[in-house]
Amino acid sequence: MSKRILMVEDTEDNRQIVRDLLATTDYELIEAADGASGIAAAVAEKPDLILMDIQLPVIDGYEATRRIKADPTLRHIPIIAVTSYALSGDEAKALAAGCDGYIAKPFSPRQLLTKIREFLS
Repeated sequence: MSKRILMVEDTEDNRQIVRDLLATTDYELIEAADGASGIAAAVAEKPDLILMDIQLPVIDGYEATRRIKADPTLRHIPIIAVTSYALSGDEAKALAAGCDGYIAKPFSPRQLLTKIREFLS
């Protein structure tokens, strides 16, 4: 059975990049465009991994991550923060919110895939 990845990302171009990347793999992609729908999708779909943008409408990625990690039925799901705000301290802040990994935009597709496989292998 293929592993399922939830991508919470508000920028269509970024979703398209990940869509294209994962089309060459056997991962199944679930998409959400804001933090609130990301949390709802995590609850409904129970994905194997979550790619969480940090700058999101409605609820930001930090808060969405905290809420997902606060749910006992979801807290085991690894969350990789994906952010273009790769300032010093951002990674620490993402990890403090409960993210299990961190990748800065712009990322190379290979770099992202390597990170995904680290968590799903």
